[in-house]
Amino acid sequence: QVQLIESGGGLVQAGASLRLSCAASGRTFSSYGMGWFRQAPGKEREFVAAIDWSGGNQYYADTVKGRFTISRDNAKNTVYLQMNRLRPEDTAVYYCAQRESLGFHWPALSQFYAYWGQGTQVTVSS
Repeated sequence: QVQLIESGGGLVQAGASLRLSCAASGRTFSSYGMGWFRQAPGKEREFVAAIDWSGGNQYYADTVKGRFTISRDNAKNTVYLQMNRLRPEDTAVYYCAQRESLGFHWPALSQFYAYWGQGTQVTVSS
């Protein structure tokens, strides 16, 4: 059974940084792409960033490109989201997700992710 456990959220001021972590278990972590999504109150869940199995390819939403960095440590079965220059509009619950199958096609589409964490709250005050 796949489990994804996020951590690292919190309340910060605009301009600050946070690093989210997502620890995975249950499958061979190094075989699967990973993604981060977020959902703000009253809004639909949206894609934030994704990384392929090796860490060699990353993909970002335009809203976070240049501010956020996704990375992974396959030895630790963990994926990270480094968030810099945070803005109030980044406030959301952040979820990590694991791809259902091998490959990295359509990394921004949630339907290709089969497993999800419980989420961690990120609040950015102005």
